[in-house]
Amino acid sequence: MSVPGNLLSLTTSMLCRVQPAVHNRLTGWKTLASRIPDAELRRQALASIQTKAFHCEGGAVYGLLAEKNYKEAIKFIVAYQTISDYLDNLCDRSTSSDPNDFRALHEAMLHALTPNAQLSSYYRFRKEQDDGGYLAALVTTCQKVLQHLPNYHLASTHLHELASCYCELQINKHVCKEERVQKLRQWSESKKKSLHEKMAWYEFAACTGSTLGIFCLISSLLQPQITDGLLSNIKKAYFPWVQGLHILLDYFIDQEEDRIGQDLNFCAFYPNEIVMINRLTTFYIKAMRSVSLLPHRSFHRLTIRGLLSIYLSDEKVFQQKDVQQSARILLRFGGTQALFLYLHCRSYRRLKRLAEKDF
Repeated sequence: MSVPGNLLSLTTSMLCRVQPAVHNRLTGWKTLASRIPDAELRRQALASIQTKAFHCEGGAVYGLLAEKNYKEAIKFIVAYQTISDYLDNLCDRSTSSDPNDFRALHEAMLHALTPNAQLSSYYRFRKEQDDGGYLAALVTTCQKVLQHLPNYHLASTHLHELASCYCELQINKHVCKEERVQKLRQWSESKKKSLHEKMAWYEFAACTGSTLGIFCLISSLLQPQITDGLLSNIKKAYFPWVQGLHILLDYFIDQEEDRIGQDLNFCAFYPNEIVMINRLTTFYIKAMRSVSLLPHRSFHRLTIRGLLSIYLSDEKVFQQKDVQQSARILLRFGGTQALFLYLHCRSYRRLKRLAEKDF
């Protein structure tokens, strides 16, 4: 099989290859999560799979870059994204604001990217301890995929840079509310200097919150003719612009929900709606430009348009009048392909809701 380069081949591959493989993997992890001895850890593990499965579905599209090895790529992507979503739930709903706890938990994400790393006691700073080996199983699944990649060493530095930034974001994002913004701002301002790109601290923070660059690198490593130069170009293409667009869209549709819950939302830091839309369109344009020199350019451009479609077709958009109006502007930038994918996502969501209702 080849990497999809047009709408028909992409949507067909998603429906016939990606989603069945993702759901097969998630079923296995859900079964394991249901056996977690500690009630709170079990509840959060199951909730993260139940409410965030679409993260795995969306991220797994990058498995198609591995061509005939796509199932192995999806095996990694689902396990790694499940770690991310599980830890996010634990930190979001934690009674603790201890950064040591959050750092210990997120060691799992770094170990998952290190083939021979020794696992540690990830829960050592919290009272809930016994997960029946759930988190360790997720980590070792990722490690086993990496152990069979002869060129893993070419991407190791890039992967750890992206993952380290992601982990630092999560640690700073979950400390007590009084310190959160100050810590995030200080960290982002110090890190973004190396980018030589003009962006606000909260935009840089958003760029670090995506796992798409990691998935793209891992899937590319499953191709036999990968080079150091190409891996470097992939990292530069996805960080900051593609990853930034991804997470800013996520916050864009969550604005009302986060206002009600008094949760941190990076889009809330824009001075007004016009500036926010201008910056989101800038991220979209630069993301499209950044992937233009990569192999399978059409695939990467389609996935970026897919980001617009997935997020802007979410039901949350239609519950917020101002967000709905802005979403129309953003969708127009994606052109006819984004509109097609948008309608596809709307139909898929509608059918999924009907199926769940009947079930």
